[in-house]
Amino acid sequence: MANKAGHRRFGSIRKLPSGRFQIRYPGPDGKLRSGETTYERERDAERALSLLEAKMVTGDWTDPQRSKVKLGDYAAKWISERTELRPRTVEIYSGLLRRHVAPYFGNVALGKINTEMVREWRATLASSGVGATEIAKAYRFLRAVLMTATDDQLIPRNPCRIRGAGEEKSEERPVLTVAQVFQLADLVPVRLRALILLATFASLRWGEVAALRRMDLDLNAGTVSVRQQHVELDSGELLVGPPKSRAGLRTVAIPEAIIPALRQHLDQFTESEPTALVFTGANGGILRRSNFRRAVKWSETTRKLGVPGLHFHDLRHTGNTIAASAGASLRDLMARMGHDSVRAAMIYQHRTAEADHKIADVMNGKIVQVLPTEASGH
Repeated sequence: MANKAGHRRFGSIRKLPSGRFQIRYPGPDGKLRSGETTYERERDAERALSLLEAKMVTGDWTDPQRSKVKLGDYAAKWISERTELRPRTVEIYSGLLRRHVAPYFGNVALGKINTEMVREWRATLASSGVGATEIAKAYRFLRAVLMTATDDQLIPRNPCRIRGAGEEKSEERPVLTVAQVFQLADLVPVRLRALILLATFASLRWGEVAALRRMDLDLNAGTVSVRQQHVELDSGELLVGPPKSRAGLRTVAIPEAIIPALRQHLDQFTESEPTALVFTGANGGILRRSNFRRAVKWSETTRKLGVPGLHFHDLRHTGNTIAASAGASLRDLMARMGHDSVRAAMIYQHRTAEADHKIADVMNGKIVQVLPTEASGH
């Protein structure tokens, strides 16, 4: 039938052979679109056109055709288009999509996902035995993807609106005493003893301590500079690059009591070139996490120590805890550990080396007090 809206300023309405009314309207791109549904009464169709016009004026309109894109396809594209992501981050996001998001939402259109579905999805993951930390990571990933879909005007609002769902409530990790740190250092092969001490008392991550080169250690000044990190992908590929944040690039003061052990290590196990790796595998190659665990018999050794289930990262946690107990302020502690946040990075820019040396000095006093002879070397 003929269009009855000759005077209508936005869109048009036509009566179909069935007697129902259909709307047509121009999108912001100028393309004409037909309504997703038809209406029994013409005034209902007019009301629908008015609502659409208002949404376009306020910027809340979304293209119903584009919202039919499947979440799985959109999320995969979302990952591939983020060229700034590090390879390990791409691997993590892809894993979350494959394991937790795609099985539930992969074939669901973006426009069909609502908060109730997201809530049900989280409950399904939990009932399947997925850990709380992994669920929080998957939720944050889904929320980020759908936030971009909102910005792209594919959906009117992000359905991930569950308070606290993206927060990780990590279990309490063990904190070693200073004496236990030295006991652990004495239980591992002598070529890795200094690695245990430095990772703990300088609060270094595995990738940071494994990437250290001779030129990064200034034992006369009592500092270690973090300039690079090793990243091991699930595929086995090893990547060498700068820390993932500006705050990660830092110089950390070392307690004086462990410097003799570091000097001994450099003399015995590190090549003389400034670029030589400080810690290497048994044959002089790059030290990988798996090789380290085998070399030190990590599970067996930590059981002997009386701390089964200890993770290597708990050494960093121990160092941070000791530093905090030494009276370090929050900002100095965040700078020392290279905390990955905008606030920490800003603090890092303005902090002084003097404050960090004070932390190392107090830590040194704790080491000497507990193990006055062990601290001087093996």
